[in-house]
Amino acid sequence: MKGAVHSIETFGSVDGPGIRYIIFLQGCNMRCRYCHNVDTWAPKREDTQFLDADELLDKAERYKTYWGNDGGITVSGGEALLQIDFLLELFTKAKKRGINTCIDTALQPFTRQEPFFSKFEELMKVTDLLLVDIKHIEPEAHKDLTANDNANILDGMRYLSDINKPIWIRHVLVPGITDDDEALRKTRAFIETLGNVQKIEVLPYHNLGVYKFKELGIKYTLEDTPAPSKERVENAEKILRGQI
Repeated sequence: MKGAVHSIETFGSVDGPGIRYIIFLQGCNMRCRYCHNVDTWAPKREDTQFLDADELLDKAERYKTYWGNDGGITVSGGEALLQIDFLLELFTKAKKRGINTCIDTALQPFTRQEPFFSKFEELMKVTDLLLVDIKHIEPEAHKDLTANDNANILDGMRYLSDINKPIWIRHVLVPGITDDDEALRKTRAFIETLGNVQKIEVLPYHNLGVYKFKELGIKYTLEDTPAPSKERVENAEKILRGQI
């Protein structure tokens, strides 16, 4: 089985614990207005690499000496869970090699229906950590921001809490869209229902990916949106962490 790989980063320091070998998979159903990897949306492109699990793990292990006790591989995207069969094979083989495994995901494909759910259950047995994005807590606002509902995403997070699978929560702070205090407090209230959250990160919005939208002829709707101020980022961090 081969995975559709968009790109690889050999020394990631912000996508999980320690130094990470990050594999970006191709394909995503979300249409986040601030996406900085819009070129991962399509299931494949002319420059897509098709690699099997052993090829990727052999490449990754060249950097194993830099990982220390905490590092390993992180699979991101796109949306990694769209290639769940490949991901399950990759992580099963990674664990046999003693490699720490992490998924960076928005949980958009999550469902308790088959055949996905049984595969997801098996995948969680060989997954050490998930980095989960909460795009917006309000369903309509989430749909406006991503073109997708969030009911199944929140359900996926509840399931991960039920099985006590460790997660880091990430929230991109976009002025005028996701930095509303009321919505942040609702997000905090939801987080408090979960028992598996190890870390909460607020990621300031930036427009560094706008050139990719232009290259692909896709309208960028946040052209005039500024980056959030340091004060607003700190405010969001305090609310989401239950400090105010």
